[in-house]
Amino acid sequence: MRTELKNKIVLVTGGSSGIGRAMARAVAEEGAKLVLVGRSAERLQAVASNLPTEALPIAADLTKPAEVDRVVAEARARFGRIDILLPNAGLYIPGDVAEGDPDAWDELLAVNVNSVFRLVRAVLPEMIERKDGHILITSSISGHQAIQWEPIYSASKHAIQSFVHGLRRQVAPQGIRVGAVAPGIVLNELWGYKDPAAIDAKVESREGLRSEDVADAVVFMLTRPANVTIRDLVILPQNQDL
Repeated sequence: MRTELKNKIVLVTGGSSGIGRAMARAVAEEGAKLVLVGRSAERLQAVASNLPTEALPIAADLTKPAEVDRVVAEARARFGRIDILLPNAGLYIPGDVAEGDPDAWDELLAVNVNSVFRLVRAVLPEMIERKDGHILITSSISGHQAIQWEPIYSASKHAIQSFVHGLRRQVAPQGIRVGAVAPGIVLNELWGYKDPAAIDAKVESREGLRSEDVADAVVFMLTRPANVTIRDLVILPQNQDL
């Protein structure tokens, strides 16, 4: 175990599955304490009970502003502070714009963009006061290029990339680090992969990443020396060709 994350308080959204669950386990194994946020209390509790450190599961709908404030308040009530924010919750909608559902787009933007903005706003004042903190947002390769079969999702991740780049420059003088991890195809529920054999086959053919691959990259980013900010880390399966 390294010491950089020991006893740090880490808030992870989308913590009940996929990349969020993998990130929670990865930082817990480094000694961090967790605040796990997601919509399913039962699934969050299952993750929390299998972590090697203290974890607080909070079921919440982050599309509702009051729920964002409640999550941060409960996290501070339990642990006193939030050292690291990992906004990871996300929705994925592919398809042609002409045939799309604008109401579904609104929900995607509420989760992928608005909830991230609000969470960051909620944790920043205390981080600025302490002159310390790390915000690492889950983006996507779709935030670095517009992918034609998922334009709405790509737009949401382009918004995240712009936000990360602007925010980083605002808060760097206060000692707060801001970055984004941008995976390609990740073999988890968001992409429709649940069968372990199918996941193993895609990994073997180097066509997909495991959630744990992304979590390892996140731990690397979080454990750099204080003078180092990794603004963007793009992580792709070797044979993903975009």
